[in-house]
Amino acid sequence: MVTCKETRAVIIALHQKGSTGKDIAASKIAPKSTIYRIIKNFKERGSIVVKKASGRPRKSNKRQDRLLKLIQLRDRDTTSAALAQEWQQSGVSASARTVRRRLLEEGLVSRRAGKKPLLSRKNIRDRLIFCKMYKDWTAEDWGKVIFSDVFPFRLFGPSGRLLVRRRQGERYHESCVMPTVKHPETIHVWGCFSAKGVGSLTILPKNTDMNKEWYQQVLREQLLPTIQEQFADDQCLFQHDGAPCHKAKVITKWLGEQNINILGPWPGNSPDLNPIENLWSILKRQVDEQKPTHSDKLQALIMQEWAAITQDVAQKLIDSIPGRIAEVLKKKGQHCKY
Repeated sequence: MVTCKETRAVIIALHQKGSTGKDIAASKIAPKSTIYRIIKNFKERGSIVVKKASGRPRKSNKRQDRLLKLIQLRDRDTTSAALAQEWQQSGVSASARTVRRRLLEEGLVSRRAGKKPLLSRKNIRDRLIFCKMYKDWTAEDWGKVIFSDVFPFRLFGPSGRLLVRRRQGERYHESCVMPTVKHPETIHVWGCFSAKGVGSLTILPKNTDMNKEWYQQVLREQLLPTIQEQFADDQCLFQHDGAPCHKAKVITKWLGEQNINILGPWPGNSPDLNPIENLWSILKRQVDEQKPTHSDKLQALIMQEWAAITQDVAQKLIDSIPGRIAEVLKKKGQHCKY
């Protein structure tokens, strides 16, 4: 039993006045055994302060903790149970829970792995070439570029992990379930934007192949009006990736005839360099929040939310490009955080 400091002080004061342990116990301020222990400790240490208990000794020392950290860093997706088994081979018998505590002490927390496209050696080389070519460009320079891309929206499609708060027994309650379908309907859209705001957005008709004929039609009906509206007689650059229909000779020839200069060459597998990818994420989040249940509603929401994106949002995304390029160069061609 642990007694408060005031009670311990009273016991020692009575003891110093000549009261025995039995006499003090008669006052019932503490159990007899506790009184005898307090008096004994005071005689041995000359203090009423309770000595702090050492607690359960750690099962590992600092060297063994560093070893565990190295094992985890060597293979990031190893489970705590597997780490405990491997750690045991070095002489540490600890549970998976202890392993998790040690890793937390080292700043290693468990998180879902980020998803990024696989980068080949050629991808890395092309990314470095591109970033070195444009490393001195300012946000003002990037403000003269129109970025474009195609993006799929899925009705009842997977949107990652959905977190809900529920009571016991409500796991499959209607309000706590994310509906899924085997073959969600997919709507492909083409859009473009610049620092001046969002440009045209068009929905690709069902069962339409993304070929050079379709792409030329989109450029004629969507890109040209955007260039005229946002840049008028000013010079601008057009960005698109290396998809086969984008690199077709007829497309290259048509763009040349329209005096449209191309940014690039754009490196493959580089969505982190293209700010329109972040714009798609913003648009998708706004559309998903409204939970469309049929194709017509989904299409209407896509067009509505696209038009609602402000010029400030577009400008901030363009302003981030110099930072993206600097980070890719710093990481020698690997993915950046965007």
